[in-house]
Amino acid sequence: MDFSLTEEQEMFRGHIRKMLDGFGGTKIAREMIDHQPENLKKLYNTLAELGCTAINIPEEYGGLDLEALDLVPTFEELGRSLIPGLFLETAALAVPLIKKYGTKTQKEKYLSKIATGEKSISLAVLEPFHDFSPQGIQCSLESKENGYVLNGTKTLVPEGELADTFLILVRTKLEEQEDGLSLVLIDAADELTIEKQASFDEAKHVVQISFNQLEIKEGQVLGELNKGWGTFQEGLLYFNAALSSYLVGAMESVVNMATEYAKIREQFGQPIGRFQAIKHNIVDMKVNLEIARSLSYYANWVLETEEADREATIYSARFTATEKFIEAASHNIQIHGGIGFTEEIDCHLYLKRAHYYQQYLGSTAYYQEQVADSLGWLQEGGKACKKLMSHVN
Repeated sequence: MDFSLTEEQEMFRGHIRKMLDGFGGTKIAREMIDHQPENLKKLYNTLAELGCTAINIPEEYGGLDLEALDLVPTFEELGRSLIPGLFLETAALAVPLIKKYGTKTQKEKYLSKIATGEKSISLAVLEPFHDFSPQGIQCSLESKENGYVLNGTKTLVPEGELADTFLILVRTKLEEQEDGLSLVLIDAADELTIEKQASFDEAKHVVQISFNQLEIKEGQVLGELNKGWGTFQEGLLYFNAALSSYLVGAMESVVNMATEYAKIREQFGQPIGRFQAIKHNIVDMKVNLEIARSLSYYANWVLETEEADREATIYSARFTATEKFIEAASHNIQIHGGIGFTEEIDCHLYLKRAHYYQQYLGSTAYYQEQVADSLGWLQEGGKACKKLMSHVN
């Protein structure tokens, strides 16, 4: 079966690449390191003009009503230029969840403005001193007359200063640790205490948000109350398929960068690309890139089907793209030698972005275990595998 992109999708990719090159490629990421988001906002307005923000939005809300695979060219090109921001969180997590679980009012409020590029949504899940698990969610949403009150703190919230809305995972039932969670939508206009945090990848800004008796209306709850973890896991399938495409795009840039440098850098009177060690490194990078790309294409295709290997495929694409991107970015610096460690060259930008996503919404070890679990290897009769995965973690 052929999962490669269509001619129309490749043509659309060309338009996006031309536009991003016009913005200077990684220049946007460098500007965000210096806290200059002006061109990033202009870029997102241009993405909206090209129709990127409307791709997977239903027609009734001003969208194009296309599938996840149609977003792949956009994600790959954003990864190629290391574009920060909230396109991934908005288009690949918030939109699918609002489409599937949102009320008519929520769809009208959010989907229409996302389609036009007027609204972006960030994700608040992690909490201080807690892990990425249902038990790690202690930010509480308590019922009161005509609504709820929210208390607690969320940490490492991506691009909190750029977000118009936050999708927040909170605890609504203390006695249930398996779920007992719910998702709520909170507009940034509400009274929130937002504090900037340091990020390993300086181009990806993160914040901490504190809630103190914040009043939440019933209409802000997304999906069924006390079933938020299951709902969130469905959203993660869409997000991880999209993230794998973003990482493939970034990895492709790294491979091209290493290849071009190996052609022009000379040592002992010849290009270093002629040396066997360099050749082998670049070939390995290229092979891993194509493996990650194939998995990514299949993951985005299988996403909207009922295939039995749906979850295993998407989780495999996520951890494979993450690991191989880290490996390629590291080899790229080695190939560049001392100059690869300097601020002037882009090598360090890609390595930092690779490590930023290594633990984002679950580690590679976590997703490897998810693959095993989705294939039934951790259920009754899979004790040996379960023991093995416990050592991996």
